[in-house]
Amino acid sequence: MFFERHEGGERAILVHLEGQDAEASEDPQEFRELAMSAGADMAAFFSVPSSRLTAKYLIGSGKVEELRDHVKAEGVDLVIFNHSLTPSQERNLERAFECRVLDRTGLILDIFAQRARTHEGKLQVELAQLDHMSTRLVRGWTHLERQKGGIGLRGPGETQLETDRRLLRVRIRQIKQKLEKVRSQREQARRGRKRADIPSVSLVGYTNAGKSTLFNALTTSEVYAADQLFATLDPTLRRLELDDLGPIVLADTVGFIRHLPHKLVEAFRATLEESSNSDLLLHVIDAHEPERMLQIEQVQAVLKEIGADELPMLEVYNKLDLLEGVEPQIQRDADGKPLRVWLSARDGRGLELLRQAIAELLGDDLFAGVLRLPQRLGRLRAQFFAQGAVQKEEHDEEGQSLLTLRLPRIELNRLVSREGLEPQTFIEQHTLQ
Repeated sequence: MFFERHEGGERAILVHLEGQDAEASEDPQEFRELAMSAGADMAAFFSVPSSRLTAKYLIGSGKVEELRDHVKAEGVDLVIFNHSLTPSQERNLERAFECRVLDRTGLILDIFAQRARTHEGKLQVELAQLDHMSTRLVRGWTHLERQKGGIGLRGPGETQLETDRRLLRVRIRQIKQKLEKVRSQREQARRGRKRADIPSVSLVGYTNAGKSTLFNALTTSEVYAADQLFATLDPTLRRLELDDLGPIVLADTVGFIRHLPHKLVEAFRATLEESSNSDLLLHVIDAHEPERMLQIEQVQAVLKEIGADELPMLEVYNKLDLLEGVEPQIQRDADGKPLRVWLSARDGRGLELLRQAIAELLGDDLFAGVLRLPQRLGRLRAQFFAQGAVQKEEHDEEGQSLLTLRLPRIELNRLVSREGLEPQTFIEQHTLQ
């Protein structure tokens, strides 16, 4: 019902508020890119001083008159504000301009509506749209306050507006129930991976930082990647094999943005939980972006909101191909632990360094030693070989295998436990009897 949107190419006027404090201000260039991502054909761009804000229109009445003349002269279909509007401000502006008015939240919702591909993604977008639209039901609808009429329906009854609001509440409840089921299924899948001791790694970062390009480069997948905001909306998971570590699950997630509407964070909580339950976060950063420090702060703010700000994190400075004189490298802290990796997902430089850094951070509890396996544990021996963990094999006088192994301790524990043996005793003695 609410997942419909107009075709791209609508002529639009963009209105940006300038002079706000750093915490509340928006980036005008990012605003232009958001409008282009939604398919808007920009007819004009207006910057309005924030010192002249009003409760009725947000902007001053003089600026409203100027914009109205421009709307009529240019044949504009839509006016977009780079700011949140109250429902009454939106209605007042639409009456003044005699065209549709959209605020920043509505614009981002429209982009999300275009990008959603999976059933889950569409449900999440519809939930956010319904929540946003619930306070705007009266906009331009002349029938809403009329009571129902007709045979069998006359009498006090409920107004059409009340009916619409009730239907909205029912639909919102239905979507939340479906998303709760999705969340339950995700939790079951995560528990399964935990039982198999497969670490999970999530790509997070500001929108258009290159997460999907990096994801494709690491996993040789074909996830949609484009130089546009919110190219990726639906989460994608792939299995990835790392040297010295074994398999991990890599997740590509939706990008964050400055002042990401709270409605979207709430609606996409089931998806974002994939990040909050990861063993490691890869924070992908556009190294070529002049405002990258502000973007890093915004990502941290969203991670805090979903309870993922305390998770282990590795910073990945991407788009090295756009910088001069910077080589792929791993930067470490005083203890030698990887802090950030500089690379280019587009041309592949530095990808091996990233793999190495991930393996170091997830495999810091690595087992390397010689195990003595009796012949009766031939199946366990075969599993070590299948994992690629055996670096050398010798035999003693009794025919027992002397395996020189290198693998994560959690993987060693898992394999040994399957044989009904005590992992800790085995690890300490390095010998199986």
